[in-house]
Parts: sequence; structure tokens; C-alpha cells
Amino acid sequence: MQVSVDTTSQIERRISVQVPAAEIDEAVASRLKDAAKNVRLDGFRQGKVPMSVIRQRYGSEVRNEVVGEVMRERYVRAITDEKLNPAGYPQIEASVNEAGKDLEFTATLEIYPEIELASIEGTAVERPVVEVSEADVDEMIETLRKQNAAWEEVDRAAQDGDQINIDFQGFLGDEPFEGGSAEGHDLVIGSGSFIPGFEEQLIGAKGGDAKEIQVTFPEDYQAENLAGQEATFKVTVNAVKGQALPEVDAEFIEKFGVEAGDVDAFRAEVKKNMTREAEQAVENRVKQQALEALKKANDIPVPQALIQQETDGLKRQAAQQFGLGEDFDVSQLPNELFAEQAKSRVQVGLLLAEVIKSAELDASDDEIKAKVEELAQQYQEPQQVVEYYMGNEQMKNQVKSALLEEKAVAQLLEQASVKDVEMSYQQVLAAAQQQGEEAEGDSDEA
Repeated sequence: MQVSVDTTSQIERRISVQVPAAEIDEAVASRLKDAAKNVRLDGFRQGKVPMSVIRQRYGSEVRNEVVGEVMRERYVRAITDEKLNPAGYPQIEASVNEAGKDLEFTATLEIYPEIELASIEGTAVERPVVEVSEADVDEMIETLRKQNAAWEEVDRAAQDGDQINIDFQGFLGDEPFEGGSAEGHDLVIGSGSFIPGFEEQLIGAKGGDAKEIQVTFPEDYQAENLAGQEATFKVTVNAVKGQALPEVDAEFIEKFGVEAGDVDAFRAEVKKNMTREAEQAVENRVKQQALEALKKANDIPVPQALIQQETDGLKRQAAQQFGLGEDFDVSQLPNELFAEQAKSRVQVGLLLAEVIKSAELDASDDEIKAKVEELAQQYQEPQQVVEYYMGNEQMKNQVKSALLEEKAVAQLLEQASVKDVEMSYQQVLAAAQQQGEEAEGDSDEA
């Protein structure tokens, strides 16, 4: 077997392989001979069909099978001998495939990039310092009360945040349009669930009022016949309801797993959860800054095969998130929506793997168990969670990967210039939310 390797790009290789004709022809003849033993044809006894007939009927099919197997086997041998590390599957094509001639084929493949890590030394990283105050706890408890509020009919004008029950019909000019009417619809003013400008015009309405509301549909509205159109909605207000907030009593407290129903214990539990949430937000914010610096310092080529794998994974996540069902064909989702985010993830993954490798980072079973115990505190039966994770090799490996990533980020932060910045609980969460939206925006722009 003759092998040559051409470098067509930083991460693409083209392998040319030549296999002696005798080797292929002998393999084809041997397989046809074996097949002849079991062939049944009219006019011949089993095993007595002439080889000329066998070759005429099955020669092409058998040769294709043999050639396919030989190309795959020789490809594996070639990348092993040449010490190539393929990323994804190759494209294999035969250029010469005729009886009596040497088999010649090429395999085009992407390989993992060779990475020489550049330091992020001097990179400025801001690390938020946050303390959850009693005022923050008060605000969170008020949020929990609103989330568990009941709606009660009130005899007053509707305010922002009220729920109103309405009948409505929409018109373009004098003609009603399809899908523009409903009866007995509950709408929370300020929820943003209706066309911009609709909800605000209902502030001040009372039960029994009839109103005409003028709106303009957005230019990018999903119904093309309505996009950019001015419309009139005739609305009847059936009822106005305000929120009736629950008291912070034993019944309310017990809903959140504080069985004693004690207010001080409840506040302590709320504060503990908020502190954990803030710590996670701080950790993520610092990590993202370090990873962005790592990407900026190491602009490595990324194999398209790995980008496609990550893109497919993001598509499946999106399908689950939007409840599209297990049978949904994710290939219907355009690659362009996810490609940039996928590329970024692959790039970060390759660079972190190199950080872990170069620093010889590892995580022991004791470290894995400690991390699992930390995660398990968020659940009602933490010991069961620990036993499940530690008894499941796949789950243990997931935790180990997370630990190695944490250690790799810590290595990077040792190179960076980290500055502590005081922030409030709300500022930390708002920054984390903005960071998430920017990541989604990067994906949308792809």
C-alpha cells in the first residue's frame, strides 16, 4: 500500500492511497467463490453454477463491497501510521477502481488543530463582590408573594399590573380580520402579551366599559397581511381584577419546604438560596471574561465537522426548550441560527482541553464526591442525589468535566489581572441576564 498525505489547510488533510490490483482482484475472486457455494439458479444445482455466470451476475456488487471495506480499512491504517487525529468522518472517493488496475482513492478529512496556547496575562477581569442584604430578602419575599397571588375582582379603574377580562374584535378599516377576536380573555396589563400600545389604552377602564383601541401592527409581525397595518379593536371590559397577595404565614412558608413555618427560618432559607444564586452568577461572569480572553488570545481554526455536531446539539436543545416534541425533525431548523454559537463553544472546548492537558489537571473521586454533595444541597433528599451520581459512571464523568473546567478557569485567572468590584444582588443578576442575552444574540446573528 502506497500512502501520501497533502496538507490542504491548517486543519485539512488529503490522503492518497494506492492498493495493488492483485490484492483487490484476489479478494473479489475469493468472495465470489464462497458465494458460489450457496447460489441457486434455475437450471443449475446448488454449488454447481459456473464461475463465469457468478461473476457476470454478482461480480460488480461483490467488487463494490470489497473496495468499500478495503478503503475504510486502509484509511484507518493510514491515519494511524501518519499519526493523524481526525475530527469527524472523512470523505472517501475512489479515483481508479477497475479490475486489473491498482485501486486508487483519496480521503479528505479535518484534523484537530495543533494548539500552542498563548497566555492571557494582563487581561483585566472584573470579579463582582456582592452581599445579599435584608432589603434584598424583603424584595424576594415580595416577589414570591406576587407569584403566589390570587386574582380578586375589584370595583375600580384598571391599573398597570391588574388582570382584566375582555371580549374584543379587531378591524382593518371596517372589515374584521381573521384571528382578531376572542371572548372572556384574561389579560394582565403590562405583560406585553398583546400588540404594543394595546394594553396601555386599557388603563383606567372599569368593568362594563366599551372602548375602541387604535394600534399599528409591527412591521415584522408574523401575519404578513397585518404587518405594518393600522387596526381598530372594539373591546368590552367584563371585569377588573387586582392581585390579592398572600400573608407570610405558616401556610405560605410551608409551600417552600420550611416545614416549621417559622418566619426567621424562612428568611434564612431565602437568603441562602439568593446567596447561592449570586455566587453562581459571579462565577459565571468571571468565567466568561476569562474564556473570552482565551479565545481572543488564541484564534484557532475550528473543524467544520465539530461545529456541525455542536450545531445539531443546539438544535435539539432548542426543540426541547420550545416543546416541539421528540419526533420533531431538527434538520428543519436552519444551521445559520446556531452556527456562530456552536463555533464559539467548540473553540472554547478545544482551548480548555489544551489548558487541562498542558497543566496536567485532574479530579479525584474525593473531589468529585465533594462537588456532588455541594450540588445535592439544592434538593430535598441530598443523600439520594449523592448516591445516584456516585453510582452512575456517566454522571460522575459529567461532574468531573465540570470540575476540570473550573480548575482550567482558575489557571487562566492566575494569568489575568482580577479586580474586585462591589455590586448589589440585583446588579449581579442583571449583568448575568445581559450576558445570557448577548450569548443568544451572537447565535441569532450567525
